[in-house]
Amino acid sequence: MPTRKYTYYDYTISLCPQCLKRIDAKIVFEDGNVYMLKRCPEHGNSKILIADDIEYYKNIRNYNKPSETPYTFNTKTHYGCPYDCGLCPDHEQHSCLTIIEITDRCNLTCPTCYAGSSPTHGRHRTFEEVKTMLDTIVENEKEPDVVQISGGEPTLHPQFFEILDYAKTLPIKHIMVNTNGIEIAKDFEFAKRLKSYSPDFEIYLQFDSFKEEALVSLRGANLKKIREKAIENLNNLNLSTTLVVTLKKGLNDDEIGKIIEYALNQKCVRGVTFQPTQIAGRINNFDYETNRITLTEVRRKILEQTEIFKPDDLIPVPCNPDALVMGYVLKLAGNNIPLTRYINPADLLDNSKNTIVYEQDQELHRKMFEIFSTGTSTDKASSKLHSLLCCLPFVEAPSLSYDNLFRIIIMQFIDAYNFDVRAIKKSCVHIVNKDNKIIPFETMNLFYRDDKKEYLEKIRIQTI
Repeated sequence: MPTRKYTYYDYTISLCPQCLKRIDAKIVFEDGNVYMLKRCPEHGNSKILIADDIEYYKNIRNYNKPSETPYTFNTKTHYGCPYDCGLCPDHEQHSCLTIIEITDRCNLTCPTCYAGSSPTHGRHRTFEEVKTMLDTIVENEKEPDVVQISGGEPTLHPQFFEILDYAKTLPIKHIMVNTNGIEIAKDFEFAKRLKSYSPDFEIYLQFDSFKEEALVSLRGANLKKIREKAIENLNNLNLSTTLVVTLKKGLNDDEIGKIIEYALNQKCVRGVTFQPTQIAGRINNFDYETNRITLTEVRRKILEQTEIFKPDDLIPVPCNPDALVMGYVLKLAGNNIPLTRYINPADLLDNSKNTIVYEQDQELHRKMFEIFSTGTSTDKASSKLHSLLCCLPFVEAPSLSYDNLFRIIIMQFIDAYNFDVRAIKKSCVHIVNKDNKIIPFETMNLFYRDDKKEYLEKIRIQTI
């Protein structure tokens, strides 16, 4: 009998990367990789690499958890996912992290910018507009887990500190500022004022590479000295910081281990977030099939380029396992010990063993999901980890503080090429748009920015 060269695994709904219409998609295994095969009647066939680790891809379903929805939905379900974002009642996850863009302006013109920001693009939001955006998040979430102040470059907003003052009056558990670090590097007093918003406050700092050519390619400027000075100022203040690395295949993916090692040696750094490039905004000119760096490839490179981690130290995040990987490290007396040296996910998920069984120990179950969530900031996680370690036999939980905790995240944003409706429905990283609707970050870049809205309406009409 004739045999296909691939193994069929699953079915989902995707998008045509050209016209953005919904189309059927097959998930198949071939030559050790996971591909999405799809066909648009108008634009033909597509074959998209979505993972390079079949076993990990199959295992992510073991980390799925019951959906937690927001208190309020803002749109009706009418056209079908992803054409009803706002959030609609068909969405399966509340906002673990919600972004507000307080300005379109930026002091850089990054070739990788999803929002198309620049020194001359758009405008600053008014203070009243920003207050409404923050109030919308609180209405939906009651006590939002994490709110990220972003842009453009948010530190350029003329009322930046007034915005932070207002945000701190709200029942937000943790506030982040997403910044390129230029203002922090230039002005120590500016950084010192930021420190006054601690605790429950964090800097989300762009930190893509140590190489000039990579920085110029990703950011349009050699920011090496700026990054060094920003980290120096943040270290002097011990202001909680996450380094955010935009990864492009063949450009800076060879520096993953070096960045982790550097981060572990910085007093202020609480973790590193790796974000493979999403084809959106200014990123639209590379071969999506051969040059895409996948979540599983980033995970593999962390294992290859560091001596700290084993495969079970970096596991799927239960709120959206298709798109998020997370691992914690305990920094104890100069030693860096992954949390999963204490908690082995394989053991926890294996019902056949006579040790603690994940499904049978409800307290352990609850605490695992609390910790492995993008909605848990590292300062809150330190106390949760202490109690979780005490749940395990023969483990003496160390006395943990915020400074002892370090978190690795891989955050894969989905675009029109690798779009999978299953993952989009579980998206937990959201953004408030100008209409005060809460949109999954991926679909915001596909459909809901100003220059996309007219085309979205055409697609909606065609779906009726």
